[in-house]
Amino acid sequence: MHTIIRNMTEADRVEVGKMMEVFYASPAVLSNGSAEIFENDIENCVNECPYLEGYIFEEENVIKGYAMVAKSFSTEFGKPCIWIEDLYVKDEFRGQGIGTIFFEFIGKKYEGYVQRLEVEEENKRALGVYKKCGFEELPYMEMKR
Repeated sequence: MHTIIRNMTEADRVEVGKMMEVFYASPAVLSNGSAEIFENDIENCVNECPYLEGYIFEEENVIKGYAMVAKSFSTEFGKPCIWIEDLYVKDEFRGQGIGTIFFEFIGKKYEGYVQRLEVEEENKRALGVYKKCGFEELPYMEMKR
């Protein structure tokens, strides 16, 4: 048995919405999001938005988690960029290497792209996975408007 990674589909809408509620209510994320934002994100993942892709982590028809990846260009690094926006694995499936499998998958799919993500300093488990997968800390603060 092993976890597969597949594109998010319309049939995943309810399950992904539930996972997003848990993820965005956790200390892993600074904002709480909203039902409207979650619905918009899922809609863009399942309807071929050129900027956002959604993935499901699954084994024998059991959904273990999801990820969302946004595409852009980084003038800072002079190449295309992907942002791992959401990466969520249900509690009972953590520690099974799903994050590592996902980063290997995304690295092959987007070879040569800069891969970026945000993580809360307190999320030590995620920090460990990200560092193990080759991510490095950047020395600046990000802002939004």
